Amino acid sequence: MNDARFLPKQAKRKRAGAIFQAVCLVSIGFSIAVLAILIVDVSRDGLRWLSWDFLSRYPSRIPARAGIKSAILGSLWMMALTAGISFPLGVGAAIYLEEYAPRNWFTRLLQTNISNLAGVPSIVYGILGLAIFVRFFGFGRSVLAGAATLALLILPVVIIASQEALKAVPNSLREASYGVGATKWQTIRYQVLPVALPGILTGTILSLSRAIGETAPLIMIGALTFIAFAPTSPMDPFTVLPIQIFNWTAKPQADFHDLAAGAIIVLLVVLLVMNAAAIVLRNRYQKRF
Repeated sequence: MNDARFLPKQAKRKRAGAIFQAVCLVSIGFSIAVLAILIVDVSRDGLRWLSWDFLSRYPSRIPARAGIKSAILGSLWMMALTAGISFPLGVGAAIYLEEYAPRNWFTRLLQTNISNLAGVPSIVYGILGLAIFVRFFGFGRSVLAGAATLALLILPVVIIASQEALKAVPNSLREASYGVGATKWQTIRYQVLPVALPGILTGTILSLSRAIGETAPLIMIGALTFIAFAPTSPMDPFTVLPIQIFNWTAKPQADFHDLAAGAIIVLLVVLLVMNAAAIVLRNRYQKRF
């Protein structure tokens, strides 16, 4: 059979593929260039403010005396409580949906709603947190209210990431465990979860990386923009790095804008450390199991 009639279509597909590849490369290059410009601009303004005093001082109305100690400690409290709430709930929900839930219309509806919740704007979760945690449960403007709100924000992502990690475990591993007499929970606990753990931890840490940069939900529940003490319990008032940055950028003095740039650098470092931790944990458990 003569293949000459297919050559024009093949050449057309190759041109379309080359054009699409070029568009993707240009988009990636443009994004990286914009990111590099922003990082250079922030570093130019903020590096001169980075010092131990900047990290160990509380906020002040005098730029030379201002620091981010309360914001750093508030962020640490927030991430610890958010992880403590979202991780067990998210992994537990994923195990139920993937291993126990029947395959019927209700499960499909539940799965669709979880996927839709992952794309809901964060300000909606702030309104929900204000109505439920601040007013209904009476948590007030506390670290616990903020952590519960952020846990709701990232919970759909944690569930979806955990489900995908559980799906990636071969069924042959489950069948081998059943074959030696293990129960369903023993199979999940000792065989499935250890293999899925790298993906679960990676998804959870990346979700927390999103949560640590959120501002809108915390402003909605009444997080303070100026706080000169560190929280010592989950019921204390708090501030976090994004809110402290927001507060400084709203001031007219140029020095406060430079202080905000310094806080942005600290926040970027924290995000890089969290993402690096996700990679290290994933590689460690992949080698182990």
